[in-house]
Amino acid sequence: MRVLAAMSGGVDSAVAAALAVGAGHDVTGVHLALSPDRQTLRSGARGCCSVEDAHDARRVADELGIPFYVWDLAERFTEDVVDDFVAEYAAGRTPNPCLRCNERIKFTAVLDRALALGFDAVVTGHHARLEDGRLRRSVDAAKDQSYVLGVLTPGQLAGARFPLGSMTKERVRAIAAERGFAVATKPDSHDICFIPDGDTRGFLTRRLGSAPGPVVDAATGATVGTHEGTHGFTVGQRRGLGIAVGDQRPRYVLSIEPVTRTVTVGTAELAGVDVVRTAPPTWTGEPPVLPLRAEVQLRAHSAPVVCEVTAAPDGGLVLALADAQRGVAPGQSAVLYAPDPVRGDLVLGQGTVRA
Repeated sequence: MRVLAAMSGGVDSAVAAALAVGAGHDVTGVHLALSPDRQTLRSGARGCCSVEDAHDARRVADELGIPFYVWDLAERFTEDVVDDFVAEYAAGRTPNPCLRCNERIKFTAVLDRALALGFDAVVTGHHARLEDGRLRRSVDAAKDQSYVLGVLTPGQLAGARFPLGSMTKERVRAIAAERGFAVATKPDSHDICFIPDGDTRGFLTRRLGSAPGPVVDAATGATVGTHEGTHGFTVGQRRGLGIAVGDQRPRYVLSIEPVTRTVTVGTAELAGVDVVRTAPPTWTGEPPVLPLRAEVQLRAHSAPVVCEVTAAPDGGLVLALADAQRGVAPGQSAVLYAPDPVRGDLVLGQGTVRA
């Protein structure tokens, strides 16, 4: 099989490429240049796609003896991921840029180009499993990335290979060390890759400017603070609200209205929701028959909750949650998993949370 190994410069993609070579595949490595600034430097565990990452990827490819190329996808990444991220926050929603990158860059732009060039599949270092063409959670629950892959279609999954899904991260690093890869101890990337300093609010303010407005308490209707832009908030947020409330009870962001520039906050009792509505879903396999009992994960690092899934008249989904959840933010992905003990790691699909 002729495969393209997407090599980010980290330990996961390095080992994934090595395993593909070890399996006897005809492997070519490719590093995606996603930053418009080719000399962007890495800051510890923050950021990716830096000049150091490109060098690390090339070094591993040389050690594996495989061809290596750099594909410039910076313009498309800016349009499909960065600009989308800014526009979603401006509209009062909370996007997941990693999910969007997988959907529009790694498994659309890259996979399409790979197939056009005659490759059979794209190998990545994602911690997820593919069994009989179906997407499943990684065996390493702490590193599982199936949530950000839940948007992929059956056709995209057919062209993907995830060789790390059946092993723990400790084993991945051990394989890298056994092979003498310098990236064996390289820190994992955290946070948003195009905001290496981790200051999301500052990044958005530089893009969107200042737009002051009130912070209103839902119970009393009183203005309890002000803000410099609704883009600095996300539904469910507790810290950094800059408010003063007499009863000293914690407040959470309940809703964001960018048109009126109003951020509404409330107590924990008001922050929980037991019904979630989504946009029309994408399915990783044959669409299931609805209604359906499933588990849903509402954020990248949240625990799944049991839900009843029904179809909405507009083509979306209605998820009736068994337990009320806080922090269900419009723009996030509601990823559905099969709930039974035997197949509970099976990813069914996802829908984007609506307000």
